[in-house]
Amino acid sequence: MKQLVLVTGAAGQLGEAMVAQLEARHEVVNLGRADLDVADTGRVLATVAAVCPDVIVNCAAYTNVDGAETDPSAALAANAWAVRALARAATEINAVLVHFSTDFVFDGTTTRPYTEADEPNPRGTYAVSKLLGEWFAADAAAHYVLRVESLFGGPRARSSVDKILQNLIAGREVRAFADRTVSPSYVEDVVFATSEILAKRPAPGVYHCVNTGWTTWSGIARELASLAGRPDAAIVDVNMGDANLLAPRPKFAALDNAKLTAAGITMPTWQDSLARYVELTRQK
Repeated sequence: MKQLVLVTGAAGQLGEAMVAQLEARHEVVNLGRADLDVADTGRVLATVAAVCPDVIVNCAAYTNVDGAETDPSAALAANAWAVRALARAATEINAVLVHFSTDFVFDGTTTRPYTEADEPNPRGTYAVSKLLGEWFAADAAAHYVLRVESLFGGPRARSSVDKILQNLIAGREVRAFADRTVSPSYVEDVVFATSEILAKRPAPGVYHCVNTGWTTWSGIARELASLAGRPDAAIVDVNMGDANLLAPRPKFAALDNAKLTAAGITMPTWQDSLARYVELTRQK
């Protein structure tokens, strides 16, 4: 069924890919930050009321993990208070709210992938701001909080995975964490899953929307090197403790997407997603 979808944060990595895919199935109104600052509650309420969408897909976010430690107000404004405004706006017009969160809501001290039933324990300002956003999103009766991590790909290829591939292709040395475990999320797969959620309408709530499986950042770098035809690439394993990072990162942050699978939406493996991503990069 064709729906009217309002995409906020439409100029970002996830937002651009979201608009590009959703336009094939829905009527889409795309607003970047220049069009709508989601931290401005008054403008959010007025804009949503004027557009009156069936669905709000919020791709806007403050993603500077270390920057949040020195500028917490900016992180909270975009990741928490803005979501509160969007949830309120969605409630007033009976719209569905789709909001994206992160693996950072967990502390990373486990040894197995986190499920949606696991209790969050954020460490750092960015992580706290994202958990607050999850709670505020739940104020909308019809809401989907999709946790993603290590996003890569899309029209604006500028994530850590994207940079690793660019360095490998250029023959430059790549330094990658050997002690941080993640479930990578290919932007195109995240957008497809979002579209399927809008079509299938499973039970509202939190879903882990990541590619299937998990690996370290060092594992990602080596898989990319193999796929890019650079098996002898200079890849140096490093530990997070040696990186002088301002904000803490969860070490074991893999997410289990079985709940999404049970809803009829199967995510490809991280290896498959990297292979498709590299092939697409070659075609450009």
